Amino acid sequence: MSVEVQRAFTLPRPPASRQSISYWPGWPRLAQAAGYAVLGLTYFPLIWLALMSISDRPLSGIPFPLSLENYAALAADTKWSRPFLASLVLAVLASLVCMVVATAVGRAIPKLRRPGAVVLIAALPLFVPGMSMGAALFIFLRSFLGLKLGFWAIFFGHIVWALPFSLLTVLVLATRFDHRLLEAAEDLGASAWRRFWDIEFPILRPGIVGAGLFGFLLSFNEVLRSIFLRGTETTMPIWNWVMAASQQSQVPIIFALASIVLVVTLPLLAAFFWLMFVKLDRS
Repeated sequence: MSVEVQRAFTLPRPPASRQSISYWPGWPRLAQAAGYAVLGLTYFPLIWLALMSISDRPLSGIPFPLSLENYAALAADTKWSRPFLASLVLAVLASLVCMVVATAVGRAIPKLRRPGAVVLIAALPLFVPGMSMGAALFIFLRSFLGLKLGFWAIFFGHIVWALPFSLLTVLVLATRFDHRLLEAAEDLGASAWRRFWDIEFPILRPGIVGAGLFGFLLSFNEVLRSIFLRGTETTMPIWNWVMAASQQSQVPIIFALASIVLVVTLPLLAAFFWLMFVKLDRS
């Protein structure tokens, strides 16, 4: 090969200044510091909230002296129990629906000829602002379906919000599933139910559990869509929002209630992500 041909196929080298910036040895440390900063901004306010919930002066921002009076006031005040029960029932129903629908749709999407378009349409509600979706559902449920605002209207709005998250969780595993296993089981005479229960379900189980978990948590904490669809119904997030906006004396109780919710939800999320992304990759 001549020298001219070699020069023609040789890529131009970047300038020395650009090359030195790209290979600067400080980039990993800078990225690590940025990661720790983001984690601090995420978890420090949560830790401080827990401290304020056991503070004798929670509105001052000073954790000391410590006291359990906020939790005693929370136990004595029963006004939050009905909204809490409503949110709990809504979250459980949304969790069950999200598990079933996300599993059915998530199993079918990888078998389609053009699954990308279906995934895009299913994921679009994630990018619609909550206020816009709430107003749209308010008009649709009342004008087109004639549904009375209240419990079931809120439930419908929660499904629209939580189902895309649940579907994407199932798709993470469904797209990695080897469908030749099902074909082999079918050739051996296994029924559709046996193929699902013995082969698909054990593999998709972390995604199905994650779908239900996302459905529960997103429904339990939903505010924006619930405001438009609530009618006379009050959920736990709406109650917290109203109390924080109208009665400053209720804020310490809200601190205690929010801390209890964190203590319950964060370990569940940590266990789920460990099961799905750590244990699953090791198996």
